[in-house]
Amino acid sequence: MHHLTAAQARRIVVRAQLLDADRPGDVVEVAEQLGYVKIDPTATIAPCEHTVLWSRIGWSYEPGQLRKAVAGDRLLFEFDGAFRPMSLLPLMLPAMRQWPQRESSRQWLAANDRFRRDVLARLRPDGPLTAADIPDTAQVSRPPDGWSGANQVPHMLEFLQRQGLVAVCGRDGRTRRWDLAERVYPPDLPQYEPDDAARLLEERRLQAAGLAKRRSPWTPVGEAGEPATVEGSRWAWRVDPDALAALDEEVDGRVALLNPYDSLLFDRPRLAEIFGFAYVLEQFKPASERRYGYFAHPILMGDRFVGMLDAEHDRDADVLRVRAVHEFAPLEPEERDILRAEVDDLGAWLGAPVVMP
Repeated sequence: MHHLTAAQARRIVVRAQLLDADRPGDVVEVAEQLGYVKIDPTATIAPCEHTVLWSRIGWSYEPGQLRKAVAGDRLLFEFDGAFRPMSLLPLMLPAMRQWPQRESSRQWLAANDRFRRDVLARLRPDGPLTAADIPDTAQVSRPPDGWSGANQVPHMLEFLQRQGLVAVCGRDGRTRRWDLAERVYPPDLPQYEPDDAARLLEERRLQAAGLAKRRSPWTPVGEAGEPATVEGSRWAWRVDPDALAALDEEVDGRVALLNPYDSLLFDRPRLAEIFGFAYVLEQFKPASERRYGYFAHPILMGDRFVGMLDAEHDRDADVLRVRAVHEFAPLEPEERDILRAEVDDLGAWLGAPVVMP
């Protein structure tokens, strides 16, 4: 049993998420460590996948590097709203072959067996295709859920992707292009038994988290790693042994501006327990109920969350317009200077001068 101070726990998590001063070198290195890079089109500053990578790599990151890693080098693949390293695919395939487990999804697939065969038959000679290129021949429809309309083709493509039968092979802007998985995924992937694959996936999740609860619904790591306690927390934790071994290494902290869908923010209970940060995304709140802004970016300084940046890339004026910097507690003058330098770097990366209030 390892006994961690609160500061050690925070440092382990920050380093695991590649948010200390020792920046990674490229897109694939980030994806390998984090396990995924979330895709989201909300571009108040820039789309999520690009701000996640910029916040790790820094000024040298260019969006073309992500496109090359996905479409050119095939080192990353798109699955379930995220870009993932190809090294994870063999570990995911055993569970994909057993999907779905939910009875309602099984029933929908069974009722639409002809539709399923129609989609695969259309992709085989004509792929890659967009969802709009494929006729909707569904026998049973899923009701609109607020995210998708009445067309059943996107639903079927998502289901077939989860079964490992089709895959996203590229994008036209934000529109996905689909093809048979056998033409997208490498043919010579390693084979794993389901139990081994599940165990290795838990180890990869803990690698990305650094520290997590064993049965967390957000970051399930099972028996991966080693048991730990954290000062001030009653929870039972699992810690990554490699992260523990690196604790004595001297690596400075830095300022990071995090997209609201950043993976560090995903496990909200852990965020509150370890960092004392009760984060609420205000994107879907009425404007009158927002405290920090529609898509404010949390500000991480070292191993502390110190505020929220409410900013927008005004593309008409081509400036990064900062509406407000909400400080949770008053920052020291030198801390404000460091934060301002990071905001200036963000503007330089966007090619947009910063306009402060």
